[in-house]
Amino acid sequence: MSNITRRQFIKGTVAAGAACSLGFPRLIRAQGLNEKLQVGFIGAGGQAGSHTGWCHNAGLQCIAFAEIDKTRWNGVQGKEGWEQATGYTDWRKVFENHGKEIDVVFVAVPDHSHFAPTMTAVSMGIHCYTEKPLTWSVREAQLLAAAYAKNPKVVTQMGNQGHADNGWRAAYAYIKAGAIGDIQEFHTWTNRPIWPQGGGRPDWTSPVPETLDWEAWIGPAPMRPYAGPKDEGGDSGRRGGRNRNQRGPYHPFNWRGFVDFGSGALGDMACHTTDGIYAIMDCGYAATAEPIVMNGTVGDQWPAGMVVRSTYRAKNDRPGFTTYWYEGNKADGTPFMPETPEELAVDNVRLPRTGNLIIGTKGKMLVEGDYWNSPRLIPNARRVEFGRPEQVLEPSPGHHEEFIMACKGEKPREFSQSNFSYSGPMTANIQLGNLCARAGKKLELDEAGKIVSDPKINDLAWREPRDGWGPLQMNV
Repeated sequence: MSNITRRQFIKGTVAAGAACSLGFPRLIRAQGLNEKLQVGFIGAGGQAGSHTGWCHNAGLQCIAFAEIDKTRWNGVQGKEGWEQATGYTDWRKVFENHGKEIDVVFVAVPDHSHFAPTMTAVSMGIHCYTEKPLTWSVREAQLLAAAYAKNPKVVTQMGNQGHADNGWRAAYAYIKAGAIGDIQEFHTWTNRPIWPQGGGRPDWTSPVPETLDWEAWIGPAPMRPYAGPKDEGGDSGRRGGRNRNQRGPYHPFNWRGFVDFGSGALGDMACHTTDGIYAIMDCGYAATAEPIVMNGTVGDQWPAGMVVRSTYRAKNDRPGFTTYWYEGNKADGTPFMPETPEELAVDNVRLPRTGNLIIGTKGKMLVEGDYWNSPRLIPNARRVEFGRPEQVLEPSPGHHEEFIMACKGEKPREFSQSNFSYSGPMTANIQLGNLCARAGKKLELDEAGKIVSDPKINDLAWREPRDGWGPLQMNV
């Protein structure tokens, strides 16, 4: 039998792209290799469960996984055929002990821990799917985009699942058909945060549950004591049930509001709710980003609400445009949202609680929901007059599907459409909104995404990982 390794074979097949697709299973069997992609998971509970479930149903074989909370290990070990998968609480062990066996890695952990395992996977030649936001910081996102360019045999995907849906494709068709003219403004709003935000650091500590690896959970962030649900005497509360206020301030969900660990509402939802902007407009890096309203300053937590304005340069045949992001509530408890446009008022319709309002030189479009659902021209009379535009873009087979098809070499690498060349700059722009909030002022950037108005702010765009918790390899 040939001494070709399984990894070398699959990498060579992916490099060949779709031309090899017809013979792929046959060639694997001829080499005596397992035709199933072998997968590792960084995270097994919470959102990671959607990936373990999909991969199991798709016939992938789990080799190893890392999950800091052992009460969530059944996200892998409870699945038939995966009982022998090796579990760890420390993600580094997956790569150290199984890096040569694994073809694909899924990373679905808190925001602050995305970068290190993702960079490690790409640098080791392992295909990588990482949940949104791709990274916790601006610079991390830029580095992953660079790593994607440097490692051309690796397939990547960020988990903004709506990118595979038809909503933004329909909006694209309207815009390319000239339905609203040249785009001037995007207004995007969300009903997040739905977790505690705008407060300070917990003033209590709790014993770390035996099932929880707090050292690994903190990972690259500065160490701080564990705190469980306060109303349960410091006990972990066994994940606190469905009421998020009964959970601890950090694990398993409320970490999103803390600057050290999460990215607030922007990081949680903008990769979904602003995805159509980046897909349609081919934005490049923002020219400016500015917090025009903040309900409080950035402390240990993100503020309870804010509005961020960004501007984008003209590119190719389109003019420059402006985006507005609204999140959270005002001091009186009412949500930050744009005003209802007169084009909706004439139809006696209000803005939905989350969505996009697109303003062009010749009209307006409303996009409802978080995932670019149901774009339509407003008012209704304009929608009826214009009709439905011809479909321009091909539909996706599905967000996981396009990623795995590219991993197998059935489709080219870029068939995984939220790859890091797309989602890296997108995430950097999104985190730039949080960065200008931390800086408390308007930032100006060059076309490469470097801050030029105050170079010292570039230091905030990156955080040196805590000793031992950075990438194991970094090929950029």
